[in-house]
Amino acid sequence: MLHGRGAEISVIDRLLADCRTGRSGSLLITGEPGIGKTALLEHAATADGLRIVRSTGIESEAHLPFAGLHLLLRPALDRIDALPAPQARALRGAFGLTPAEPGDRMLVGLAVLSLLAEFADGGPVLCLVDDAQWLDRASSEALLFAARRLDAEGIALIIAAREGFAAPGLDQLPLTGIDAPAAAELLAEHAALSPTDRYRVLAEARGNPLALLELPAALAAHEPSTVGSLPMPATVQAAFLDQVRQLPEASQHVLLVSAAEDTGDRGVVLRAAAALGCRPADLVPAETAGLIRVDNHTVRFRHPLVRSAVYQAAPVSLRLVVHTALADALDQPDDADRRAWHRAVVATGPDEQVAAELERTAQRAAARSGYAAASAAYERAAQLTPPGADHSRRLVLAAEAAAEEGDVERMAELATTDDQALAVRAIRVRATAAFHRGSLRTARRLLTEAASLTDDLELTTHLLLDAVHAAWYLGEHEIADAADRLAALPLPSDDPLTHVARLLTWAVRFAIGQPAPDALAERIADARRTGFGDTILVGATSLQATGQDAEAHQVARELLAQCRDQGWIGRTPPVLICLARASTFRGRHSDAWNEATQALQIAQELGHRQWIGDTSGVLAYLAAVTGDEQRCHAFADDALTAPEPGSPAPGMSWAQWALALLDLGNARWDSALARLTALHTGPVRHQLPGLRSIPDLVEAAARLGRTADVQEPLAQLTSWAHHAEQPWIDAHVHRCRALLAPDEDAAELYLAALRCHPDDRPFERARTALLYGEWLRRARRKSEARTQLRDAFETFRRLDSAAWAERARTELDATGETVPEPTGSALAVLTPQERKIIRLAARGLSNRDIAAQLFLSPRTVGYHLYKAFPKLGVTARTELADLAEL
Repeated sequence: MLHGRGAEISVIDRLLADCRTGRSGSLLITGEPGIGKTALLEHAATADGLRIVRSTGIESEAHLPFAGLHLLLRPALDRIDALPAPQARALRGAFGLTPAEPGDRMLVGLAVLSLLAEFADGGPVLCLVDDAQWLDRASSEALLFAARRLDAEGIALIIAAREGFAAPGLDQLPLTGIDAPAAAELLAEHAALSPTDRYRVLAEARGNPLALLELPAALAAHEPSTVGSLPMPATVQAAFLDQVRQLPEASQHVLLVSAAEDTGDRGVVLRAAAALGCRPADLVPAETAGLIRVDNHTVRFRHPLVRSAVYQAAPVSLRLVVHTALADALDQPDDADRRAWHRAVVATGPDEQVAAELERTAQRAAARSGYAAASAAYERAAQLTPPGADHSRRLVLAAEAAAEEGDVERMAELATTDDQALAVRAIRVRATAAFHRGSLRTARRLLTEAASLTDDLELTTHLLLDAVHAAWYLGEHEIADAADRLAALPLPSDDPLTHVARLLTWAVRFAIGQPAPDALAERIADARRTGFGDTILVGATSLQATGQDAEAHQVARELLAQCRDQGWIGRTPPVLICLARASTFRGRHSDAWNEATQALQIAQELGHRQWIGDTSGVLAYLAAVTGDEQRCHAFADDALTAPEPGSPAPGMSWAQWALALLDLGNARWDSALARLTALHTGPVRHQLPGLRSIPDLVEAAARLGRTADVQEPLAQLTSWAHHAEQPWIDAHVHRCRALLAPDEDAAELYLAALRCHPDDRPFERARTALLYGEWLRRARRKSEARTQLRDAFETFRRLDSAAWAERARTELDATGETVPEPTGSALAVLTPQERKIIRLAARGLSNRDIAAQLFLSPRTVGYHLYKAFPKLGVTARTELADLAEL
């Protein structure tokens, strides 16, 4: 019976009840040692109708990648063949079942989700993870990645950890001490004490159940004052240690071996203990005292605090003897990593043999995407290496592994070296860390510095391309300097990098108002012909900067498909952001929302503030399109948060554009003009929203009669249209001229704009129709006005652009036409997740394909389709294509 935990048990029971009905959920239980986390896990384990998989973090295994995850998923590994091939390869490699391939650490998390979903196909599954604070980082990240995406698989995941374990996105259940009546009841049930001793134990335990169970024994063995002299949880550890010290010396030694051994392997424990003169029988007193549990294969401590008390109380010299014995006992090839770490513990000074073993351990960990473990092994290897080339090389390798892990602070801390041969690699790591933190000036400076230190032309080009990228988010001086350095490189004419660099420098120079050096079409054709080399993302963003949105969209889609095929989930945020921009520009707002929200989620998981700010700006714009004031302002606030003092925020230009568009949709002309003027005169006017918001600037100025203020921006837009040769830009130019033209010329300009608008940009075409309809109504041509306004209203309604639809409705009312209240799109009855899945299913994607795109399990996709079909009145996937709203 669990005393005083009624509320907590109710939370767990609800989670398990949902699991039995096919719903999924996760829960993190936190609290100090002994507070009852494990007891609640054991309560969950007694539930009927659930298959249980479980794992426990072990402090000494934290350097072994995926050790905790392998223990959890071992019962489900027979389902691994059912996973998509990249996921199956990643999971097999992570667990050492096949030779590992370098890959994305987040792909393992997706594989965990898919494997658990497959395992749950045979019935609801309960996953229990105890002492998660001691899981190796690779296991922890993969598990939490999966946990945040559980939905409709019939899986309940309960994680117990000490306070401070970070698990954003999971429901939290923090534990404190049980109340006084429950504590008194628990104590009375397990110990007969005098009133004085009972009071002392209750006061000292402070509601900690484990303390209530263990302190009476300590009280009986010592003077009463001893109990109250130690803080929690040291008091409980001291109680365990008292029990240990009552054992024979040989039993204490075998306990220490068990405490220092990673896996609880009984054979390894006994072989190592034999070197200390211990026998198997020496386990018996410790088992009899209830400190350990022994079976045919393992030796497990009754509680982690027992392990901690035994290990911490042992003299350092004795610990070194034990680790040496364990290293000798681990004599099989598969034990190489554990053996290396035991030897590393023993080493007290430079030891090249141990350092080399750790380096090989790091290489194996990196091959399995265990980059945190690889970084730790490289770092320890460096510590055991005398100053010199190998020491510097291993530190840089540790930094590069931390970079793959996405550990921004560690990668910056480790990337230091006095070795000139390694300086460029180290600086590049620090620049990457600075970029992810949003420290863009620092990133640009470091990349420029690294480029000046190498004679490798290809590497220099890559460094300067990255420098231009970082500088793009800064002011015009920084971007001009970076672009000039790139343009000055003596690049060979037949190198794909050459054509990407030339295209990028053209886009930069035009954006900052410098004369275009040559024909844009030629530069685009050259870059396209060579496939953008290995800088496809740079190519896609360059295409966006030059107005080639359809091609940029295609290139970004192909790159995203490549990332998904290869399992490069951690590399997808900038690709998804690029794709979301392209979808936004082409009026595919639902697609853009899905792409941007995926990018934001992954960026938040990685802690990359640059991409968080950048993506928030795009999401603010998309919220403005729908007229969602609250959401637009919330995303804009995130986008306008500058990580680096004195530098523009990563999402500043998009946030300014988004807030201005929101004002335009609500006819707040003064506010819109103020925001757009700030954008066009500010430090980030060269970014994508600069040119693309000129039509909005002209509209706001025209409404307020300030047409003289926008002649220069209109000239810039006209020049862009000339170079880009894109009909949609021509349409914007015609619309702007119509807003500024005398009445006798305006109608033809509006009609020219409508003729130029491509069909795949419905939002912008509807805006032109709205403006033309407003002009026609003011010219008293009501019949013609109704046609334009009706088209605009229907388009805005279909796109869920509420504020814009209301503007069109108001104008229609003024013409004398009554517009019925919109019934909403067919998809309006669906949840956001259902809409995403339905749209993808309408394109013909399978459940597995949809799952891969949205980072869900196929079972969750099937569940949402099952719920959505009746709402839409369809019975087969083939009917989805008939829904016009898709």
